[in-house]
Amino acid sequence: MADWGPVVIAVVLFVVLSPGLLFQLPGRNKVVQFGTMQTSAVSIVVHTIIFFGLITILLVVIGVHIYAG
Repeated sequence: MADWGPVVIAVVLFVVLSPGLLFQLPGRNKVVQFGTMQTSAVSIVVHTIIFFGLITILLVVIGVHIYAG
């Protein structure tokens, strides 16, 4: 059996936390901007820290597992 939990969680978080796709934190003009399709270096760093924190909580602390097969 293959454990697909880390793969699914990582892909979903990557899509949701792509800077500028759904939201950008911090934005260029405001604290949070939605759907701008633009990014900055600070925004990339902030989204990376959020991604690392959420994936650590979901995979290490909670231990999400999805088995297929």
